[in-house]
Amino acid sequence: MVIGLAAALLVLLGWGAVGLRRPALDRDWTPDNARLPEARFEGDTVTVDGVRNFEWRTPADYTARWERRRYDVARLESVWFLVVPFGDFRGPAHTFLSFGFADPAGGTDYVAVSVELRKEVGETYHPVRGLFREYELAYVVGDERDLVRLRSNVRGDSVYLYRVHASPEQGRTLFRAMLERANRLRSAPEFYNTLTSSCTTNIVDHVNAIAPNRVAFSYKLLLPAFSDELAYDLGLLDTTRAFAELKREALINPRALAAADAPDFSARIRAGR
Repeated sequence: MVIGLAAALLVLLGWGAVGLRRPALDRDWTPDNARLPEARFEGDTVTVDGVRNFEWRTPADYTARWERRRYDVARLESVWFLVVPFGDFRGPAHTFLSFGFADPAGGTDYVAVSVELRKEVGETYHPVRGLFREYELAYVVGDERDLVRLRSNVRGDSVYLYRVHASPEQGRTLFRAMLERANRLRSAPEFYNTLTSSCTTNIVDHVNAIAPNRVAFSYKLLLPAFSDELAYDLGLLDTTRAFAELKREALINPRALAAADAPDFSARIRAGR
């Protein structure tokens, strides 16, 4: 009885300590998390300070670059969904979006927006710790040669790239909403949460803000390696062929490795699509 009460008291104290934690902006962040993006809107033009464009040689060896880039939102023409499974066990994964803008010269420029935890120096991710106010939340805006190539070429993760069925207007609304949320995190930090505020659940929140109830709750949101299958079932991806065929084509690693750090990396990973 006494042991049981003591254990219950320890649990309550532990939960109380977790509840007292507050998110912060001034921790000792890792270099790749050192800056939060800032977006300034002027009509159809948005200027983003803090676009990440690191040159990665290994996960620990890189040249840091933070850039200012300008986007003409009226030229946004495509939205892409990326799924990066973790390891051999299908379930955990990172997901993020990329947006394509028509270039006046005839090509397409891409910028990725990734919802991530903001790590401190010496900190590593664990999904259980992500339940207990351990990590702050960050929106990373970056060049695909950073955010995609880091995962496909440098870390060696499998990366799946899907074009999303979205009108240009829906894409513009989604892009603006993600940048506006990134701005809010600059003054009002939040905690990452493995279940309620993760990479995938935040994307779903943005999508449902555009199309209410489009993405209902599913276990596939808690196991994001299944999120591409869920998007397919909801008609958000190309459904003119079987999902297995679409997924095989979506794996970009061979094309990414061949592209290496070429300036047209984004075009090469989409070659033949």
